[in-house]
Amino acid sequence: MKTIYLAGGCYWGTEHLFKQVKGVTATTVGFANGNTENPTYEEVYTDTTGFAETVRIDYDDTVIALPRLLELYFRSIDPTSLNQQGEDRGTRYRTGIYYADSADLAVIRTFVDEQQTKHTVPIVVEVEPLRNFYPADAYHQDYLDKHPDGYCHLPLDLFRIAREW
Repeated sequence: MKTIYLAGGCYWGTEHLFKQVKGVTATTVGFANGNTENPTYEEVYTDTTGFAETVRIDYDDTVIALPRLLELYFRSIDPTSLNQQGEDRGTRYRTGIYYADSADLAVIRTFVDEQQTKHTVPIVVEVEPLRNFYPADAYHQDYLDKHPDGYCHLPLDLFRIAREW
């Protein structure tokens, strides 16, 4: 079992997307790489804590490999948009790949470098070791399962693609 942390804008959609993928065993929405302890959603929303809305993704790497997860992640974001995905704006909505296993860094760097060749402007996805992660409250966990008509910046067709991934 492996874990990767992905910030892809609003964490509701990112979580819902990766929950569809065969080999993903658990997802948790929360806040990564900020400057305070145990932040609340309201505190993070002020854009003063340094946290990014992030999804912890636990996966079985014998079923799905990290590059394949990153491929879906890049399909779900605009990697050249700084602090904005869809209509969501602010540093909390920045994109980022945060790794807990240093062995993942080479895989991530190779993947991001390959993606850069497809863009004429710089990719602004953070690639950093995970410094901290705090799960969000229960209300935000599995939000789109509880609120199927809730706001999501991701196109609905992407969820079908993830189920077939």
